[in-house]
Amino acid sequence: MISILTEKVSGELEMLQRHLLILKHVVENEPIGILKLAEETSIPSHKVRYSLRILEQEGLIKATAPGATTTHETGPFLKELDSMIEELSKRADELKKIKIAR
Repeated sequence: MISILTEKVSGELEMLQRHLLILKHVVENEPIGILKLAEETSIPSHKVRYSLRILEQEGLIKATAPGATTTHETGPFLKELDSMIEELSKRADELKKIKIAR
């Protein structure tokens, strides 16, 4: 059961997962277009387009005529990604420690 307390966080994590999956495919297959990304990831093209927009706003990719490509900021971001995910995991572990009598 998802409540309003957890629904937003769950949605944000799902979106982060999608953004990272799209970024992974751009890194591995650049340049790559929206339709190819949608086909390879089974993510609807409108969601792919949104993820690409967010990744571009973050400076991690850029739009080119043949498709999305990485930028000079992609490498440094990827080097820090594991530690960022580990920090999120630690926060989730802290939530597990909150015991409420039932």
